[in-house]
Amino acid sequence: MIRPGKIVCVGRNYLEHAKELGNEVPKEPLLFLKPPSSVIGMNDTIVLPPQSKQVEYEGEIGIRIGRKIFHASEDEVRAAISGICAVNDITARDLQKTDGQWTRAKGFDTFCAVGPVGTPPADLDSLTVVTRVNGAERQRGVASDMAFRIPMLLAYITTIMTLEPGDLIATGTPAGVGRLSPGDVVEVEVDGLSVISNAVVAG
Repeated sequence: MIRPGKIVCVGRNYLEHAKELGNEVPKEPLLFLKPPSSVIGMNDTIVLPPQSKQVEYEGEIGIRIGRKIFHASEDEVRAAISGICAVNDITARDLQKTDGQWTRAKGFDTFCAVGPVGTPPADLDSLTVVTRVNGAERQRGVASDMAFRIPMLLAYITTIMTLEPGDLIATGTPAGVGRLSPGDVVEVEVDGLSVISNAVVAG
């Protein structure tokens, strides 16, 4: 697995997820970063840090960038997508609430599980992400339900920062987030294109 140079994430991009956390969908995409050191791959272990009492899964559609883009149009960013991957944006929810910004809550080692890269479909709105914990479905979201669709998101990000080959965009999580406990196995799948599965242990 190639570690991305940067991981750009989108918060509150599904209406029902924003509602379940008591938040409104922002007027513009809400961006944050996860460190590359948080990345793990298939069958690696998610480690629950002792600093948090409430670590949760967040299944997401990940976009891999294949060429350098800056101030790009939606058509240009579509052409720059090299692949689609499943992402688990693991989050210490209690720390997210107390810190006021999300670096610590999102940045622990093992907090970004990334699946293999699949070929992007012609219709990005058709992408579906599903999260399962111990085999039971917990989340299901379709890209067409996003507040900010994938081409718009990528174009927006390029007005702020240059996206480079290998960069990863995590496009937001649908409703149904929940707590992880030691012994759980959490799986995120995108459309049969990519899947990532990880066991959970206490740190």
